[in-house]
Amino acid sequence: MIRLIPSLPAVYVIARVVWPSPWPLALKLGLAALLLVASQYHLWSRLSSGSVFAPEFPRPVVILFNWAFGALALAAPVLIALDSLALICWVLPGSGWGIPMAWRYAAVLAATVLAAVAVSQAVRVPPLKDVTVAIPGLPLGFDGYTLLHLSDLHISRLFPTEWAVAVVARANDLGSDLIVVTGDFIDGSLAARRATVEPLRALRARDGIWAVPGNHEYFFDYDTWMRYLAALGIRVLDNAHMVLRRDGGALVVAGVTDRSAPATGHPGPNLAAALAGSPVDASIVLLDHQPANAAQAAAHGVKLQLSGHTHGGMIRGLDRLVARGNAGFVSGAYRVGDMLLYVSNGTALWPGFALRLGRPSELTRITLRTSS
Repeated sequence: MIRLIPSLPAVYVIARVVWPSPWPLALKLGLAALLLVASQYHLWSRLSSGSVFAPEFPRPVVILFNWAFGALALAAPVLIALDSLALICWVLPGSGWGIPMAWRYAAVLAATVLAAVAVSQAVRVPPLKDVTVAIPGLPLGFDGYTLLHLSDLHISRLFPTEWAVAVVARANDLGSDLIVVTGDFIDGSLAARRATVEPLRALRARDGIWAVPGNHEYFFDYDTWMRYLAALGIRVLDNAHMVLRRDGGALVVAGVTDRSAPATGHPGPNLAAALAGSPVDASIVLLDHQPANAAQAAAHGVKLQLSGHTHGGMIRGLDRLVARGNAGFVSGAYRVGDMLLYVSNGTALWPGFALRLGRPSELTRITLRTSS
């Protein structure tokens, strides 16, 4: 039952810092036990709800687990680097230099402080980020049109009702023309999250609230969640599009299902179906939870793709690894052929690894501009 790989950072910290310390045996045993418990956070999450994606603990406990798990994840690589340096010095002739124990203590202390900062950055109500996108051929009636892009809300025990209310209030205060949500609304079943998601009913924009599903919706009874989102006034574009018209010009907003959909017996993303019947002269904005299919979207004439899923890589440096699993896309704007792809860092993120360092959460206001 114990998950071996997540326990390795804890074992390393115990072996290199806790056990060699001069502290009383009882203290060392207690600390070792606590570190091993923290390393099994995802196991406890699964036991609490049946899913590793929805820890059903009180919010302070979820925050504490993320802090401890994050501290271990940050401390272990630094300790390994120190030990590697010590090994190099040991093999050099006449060196005899070792790593002072105080350095190990300092590394662990720094990791715990950094993890606390990272968790606090992750759980806050996100600030506004303004992005201007110039689209060649955009009808003049849509010059200055604003879309508020939300993504990866992951409403859960970590991002509770109060957080959702604050996000909705901040979103509504912006007075955007359109609000779009690129998936991962929730972590948990409707029975567990109904009251927490309810504040989304209050979202307001002149041209409505439109969305696509993320992969996490498929983990928790997709069909039930889609019906409930519709009841909240959120219209889901599952391989479909809608048309906005202003001053004789048209803007198509299309959406596709998530790449993970076929694994649960649901239709996968079908961009051709999503665009079928759309005006041929309209500029196209695509909502796709995952950014990996951006080249396909560009080939279909999409001018702007909005995605999420990556959480911006969460930690600067780690983002390079996350990019590898997402066709090289992880955070911000990318030019893909004649299309601009924008990948949001996310309004929130998965409560299983709620840390952010250098990759802040965001409410993204996209302003469209006509470009020659």
